[in-house]
Amino acid sequence: MKQNSTFFIILCMLLCFSQSIAQQTAQTFTARVLANGQAVAAATVHIDDLAVHSNDNGIFTFQAIAGSTVNIEISAIGTKRLKQKFTIPQQTGDPIIFILDNNENQIEEVMVLGRTKVQEVNKQAYNVTALDATKLHNTTLDLGHALDRISGVRVRESGGVGSDMNLTLNGYTGKQIKIFIDGIPMEGFGSSFQINNIPINLAERVEVYRGVVPVWLGADAMGGAINIITGSSKRNFVDVSYSYGSFNTHRTTLNTGYTTKSGFTFLLNAYQNYSDNDYRFTIADYGPRGEDMQFNRFHDTYHNETVILQAGVVDKKFADQLLVGINLGKNYKEVQTGARVEAVFGSWYRKGDIVMPSLKYRKRDLFTKGLTASINANLNLGHEQNIDTVNVRYEWYGVPIYRSGVGSENSRTLYRFSNNIGVANAMFSYDINEHHSLVLNNVYSTFNRRGSDELYPENEAYERPRKSSKNVTGIDYRYNHNGKWSVTAFFKNYFQNLQFASSYNPSGNWGDVAYVNNQTNYNKIGYGAAGTYFLSSNLQVKGSYENAKRLPEADEVFGDEIVRSSNLELKPETSYNYNLGTSYIFSIQRDHQFAIDAGLFYRDSKDFIREKLAPNEVKTVLENRASVTNLGMDTEIRYSYKRIFTAGANLSYHNLRNNTKYEGENSNVSPTYRDRIPNNPYLYGNADATLFLHDVGRKNNNLSIGYNLLYVGKVYLFWPSQGTASTKRNIPKQLIHDINVVYTLANGKYNVGVECKNLTDALAYDNFSLPKPSRGVFVKLRYFLSSH
Repeated sequence: MKQNSTFFIILCMLLCFSQSIAQQTAQTFTARVLANGQAVAAATVHIDDLAVHSNDNGIFTFQAIAGSTVNIEISAIGTKRLKQKFTIPQQTGDPIIFILDNNENQIEEVMVLGRTKVQEVNKQAYNVTALDATKLHNTTLDLGHALDRISGVRVRESGGVGSDMNLTLNGYTGKQIKIFIDGIPMEGFGSSFQINNIPINLAERVEVYRGVVPVWLGADAMGGAINIITGSSKRNFVDVSYSYGSFNTHRTTLNTGYTTKSGFTFLLNAYQNYSDNDYRFTIADYGPRGEDMQFNRFHDTYHNETVILQAGVVDKKFADQLLVGINLGKNYKEVQTGARVEAVFGSWYRKGDIVMPSLKYRKRDLFTKGLTASINANLNLGHEQNIDTVNVRYEWYGVPIYRSGVGSENSRTLYRFSNNIGVANAMFSYDINEHHSLVLNNVYSTFNRRGSDELYPENEAYERPRKSSKNVTGIDYRYNHNGKWSVTAFFKNYFQNLQFASSYNPSGNWGDVAYVNNQTNYNKIGYGAAGTYFLSSNLQVKGSYENAKRLPEADEVFGDEIVRSSNLELKPETSYNYNLGTSYIFSIQRDHQFAIDAGLFYRDSKDFIREKLAPNEVKTVLENRASVTNLGMDTEIRYSYKRIFTAGANLSYHNLRNNTKYEGENSNVSPTYRDRIPNNPYLYGNADATLFLHDVGRKNNNLSIGYNLLYVGKVYLFWPSQGTASTKRNIPKQLIHDINVVYTLANGKYNVGVECKNLTDALAYDNFSLPKPSRGVFVKLRYFLSSH
């Protein structure tokens, strides 16, 4: 019995000791940071000696011993610092909630400075800049022209409202830059949904990734990516605006959202753009004695209407967000010119519509803590049509030039087609713990162009396949060392299948045409790494590298049926991208705040895809250059004084050079070897300044007076080494000045903005020297109401 008692005592001691050990074992807890009922992203959290950051949903995880007491300190821009002792719960379960109080003065200082530190964007290892779009909601800017103010970005258009547009980012342009909306590729959104006709009010912020693109965006990009973050967070709001201005330009926007207590949510975005685009412009050497001539554009009316509906549920056990939606839109565009001003059209126009159902799903802690899944999908069932049924071209005077036969401005056509583009994106991210995380992303897209022309019903080419399917898979691993430094390594696999028909002459007799169906497959591998280190809380350095691949888009291979011809032999391009950057934020006597960003980059590209004029200079065509290199830099500095004044400037330079020494089978050195790539701006920048006057007229009524300068250096129109002194043409240097005055009433509920664009009526040109609008004045009225 005594032995049994002794054994029982020892057993009890062991059980108590094991229980004590269990209680001393650290467990993983989840917490969430809120302010004013909303998640606080990028909050810095110190738990004793541990430092972590909250994610976009305000969530962070940490390890601690249940029942222990820790010192916790949480800080975020726009809030008061929380500092307290906190007792860890005995069990893990629902997230621990920490609530921060707003710091109104700090919020206003951050808005003045223009930094988006409320998001974790700029702390990433990637070379990324974020634009706070909410500060521009009272302007008449669209998303495209807002991007034009970001360092390294140059927006390029063929004319006024609704004109064809592409982006230049550190020298890379067009489809080399991928554009996303909430992480969803815009490849299949159609011509009714382009960034130069989307109002700025649709976005909360815009992220610009240079060179290296994160795996979670799932892109086969060369030069970088643009991710537009919309205002789809859980809240109730109404944002409606109308603007009117020069060239009979009208813009209307309605954004609204409503979420019930039960979690049902409804979002509506609708907008409309209309313009006659009858602005003045100048053509050099057009007159009978070689003098410059000034004209008014004609036959250039544009309008589009778009509605985006989404409905579903949020904050459910099975989904944090589940939305089904549909995008509906239509557009009408009169085509004034081809790729150059030498081709003047007066009857050609195109119209289109978009019908695109969509699905969005997101769930945090799916099956296990730390696993997040998101799925996005859409399918464009819309159509486009080119209409031109007359045999007439025009002079810029408006005088018609009649032609006989079937040839006319472009070619007689009633061609109606659909591209039927579908995109599906699935992403899984797993936070193993506060240090390690994984991301797996897959994007699959399809393209199938089908069309017919009642003027040419016998044309067999319309019945031939023009199909593409593409799949990009990426996996990413990230290590974060207590918020002090982090490193990311990733791997990507690219696959593309192209199906098309090519024509040939079986008999050799003129007019004898036959077709053969072809199929091409590409399978490419890419990889890269990125890292960042915080030398202090205000000084960050970062570097990244990527072996990037880009598969040609379907409208690059098959043409866009408007001003771009097809090139069925276009090959994928490769680029070795290197980036180095730093950012520094400091203040002098608290009132004077500064932010400095600088970046260096180098690109070594193979089979580089560039756009050039077709032989008739009415259309363009894409070609591969065997080797192109690019060395450059961009820098930005911003300053603010209290809540009264802010100013900033950025400058970008790149040296994009043709390193293709031998053209095809030619053994002679190419005459354009080491030439700068033409029709590509290489020195450009912006400067801006804004004065804020508070409580003007009455309390909470504020007035701001702003100025913006756009500078673009002289650009070679053709290869610098070709042509004589008299035939060489340049796109001249440009200085465009804009001013704006915005008056907000009732703390931003009512807003009136007046803008003058191109104040000095300077000559403005873009792609292939196409003229841009002259001076214009615009007025915008906006009503905004939000409640939580």
